[in-house]
Amino acid sequence: MCIIHDLGEAFIGDIPAFEKTNCQEINEKNQLVKWIDSLPSPFAEDISKIYIEYISSNSIESKICKAIDNLEALIQHNQADLSTWLPIEYNLQLTYGDENVAFSNYLTELRKQIRNDSISKINI
Repeated sequence: MCIIHDLGEAFIGDIPAFEKTNCQEINEKNQLVKWIDSLPSPFAEDISKIYIEYISSNSIESKICKAIDNLEALIQHNQADLSTWLPIEYNLQLTYGDENVAFSNYLTELRKQIRNDSISKINI
């Protein structure tokens, strides 16, 4: 599910969430759906079902996938040199993904630890 979601970024590029426009979101989805539709059966149907499940966010798997996608971006920023951060990223490091981890105590705690890493990095 995570790989299928990320395939859309392979078509339009990995645009940071805070810079991605609605038009780019639609383009990413359209490119991914076009690619999925080009696959032979039963692969197209299977991948389409997984992508729809991701979009719907109704299953525990889709919720986990979205949460770890957010957390991975935060961890990458914490690994990057602070000089590469844009001003908007300072606040996003403290708030981004909170709503996507709220369903899980474990992921909420992991998010808290990542936030603490961000705070330590900012305060250096």
